[in-house]
Amino acid sequence: MISRLLLLFAAATGLLLPSTMASNADAETRLKSAVTEVLDVAEKSASSGKLAEDLRPILLRYISFDAMTRRAIGPGWRQFTGDQKEQATGLFTTLIIRTYSDKFTPGEHPVVKYKSATTPAPGRVEVPTSLLYKGSSYDVTYRLEQDGGWKITDVLIEGVSLIANYRSQFDAQFKKDGAKAVIAALAQAEQKNP
Repeated sequence: MISRLLLLFAAATGLLLPSTMASNADAETRLKSAVTEVLDVAEKSASSGKLAEDLRPILLRYISFDAMTRRAIGPGWRQFTGDQKEQATGLFTTLIIRTYSDKFTPGEHPVVKYKSATTPAPGRVEVPTSLLYKGSSYDVTYRLEQDGGWKITDVLIEGVSLIANYRSQFDAQFKKDGAKAVIAALAQAEQKNP
């Protein structure tokens, strides 16, 4: 009986392994395409202000801003109305795109090295990278999930989650005055960084 269970386990593991490897490869390929497109646009951009506008359509294809916003707001998200969810997602999307594009200097090209992807859970892949930019090295891990294709749902820079960082800020705002406070904070952040 035990040998039969071990045989079934080995067979199941053997069947799942190629599927996991294919998922990892698909996610890595998708991420590499995203990074290549972003770096090509950043390298050719005339100014930092124009860069956010140029990157927006690319980032919308490769990032699940719906998932990011929902997770960044946390449990309070369930108390948002449909209109508030739409407004918060739009504001958060703009904030992330602007914050991301502000990290680039037009004409400068970072060197990205990809490491082996891991699968922390079914439908989720993490792709660690090392990034050399302006003489500094950074460890950046991209979290991707199946969302009509592989999409980025979080980025960890030196082990710090972008989503967790925003969640702590939004949680305080939500506890202060609910969804309205979160939306006001997002709108204020947008005004600070037009």
